[in-house]
Amino acid sequence: MATEGNEVMVVGIDDSAHSLYALEWTLDHIIVPFTKANSPFKLFVVHAKPSPASAVSLAGPGAAEIFPRVDSDLKRIASRVIEKAKEVCVARSVHDAVLEVIEGDARNVLCEAVERHHASMVVVGSRGYGAIKRAFLGSVSDYCAHHAHCTVMIVKMPKTKH
Repeated sequence: MATEGNEVMVVGIDDSAHSLYALEWTLDHIIVPFTKANSPFKLFVVHAKPSPASAVSLAGPGAAEIFPRVDSDLKRIASRVIEKAKEVCVARSVHDAVLEVIEGDARNVLCEAVERHHASMVVVGSRGYGAIKRAFLGSVSDYCAHHAHCTVMIVKMPKTKH
């Protein structure tokens, strides 16, 4: 929750370069310029860890034996994502960011984090999916833009020149 008059910002991260770039951009352009003068934002960095059931698209005999291994892998990935986010924050002298891992679909997890922390802004990266891929896989940024009850900032990575 916001304290001492600070607004709350939620940054959604996963194991993609796009979300890491969104975190770096947010720190470099919004958080760090104010650290010496007291940032206007309390920062929550949120990673949505998929449930084993959502990560494994098979059911029936044998599925129960796979779930613990899948869950272990998902926890390892979540730990790596949060550790990398912490490194990025600390490298920019941001020591008061709150890092969270919450199980669930990223779209719902981020919108729920906005409500729980009374955030005034949510920041997400953009993978740059085309319309067809976005229709099949869903877009976290698109979902947040339509369902989060706050400002939504979508950070796109610059296109690399070949």
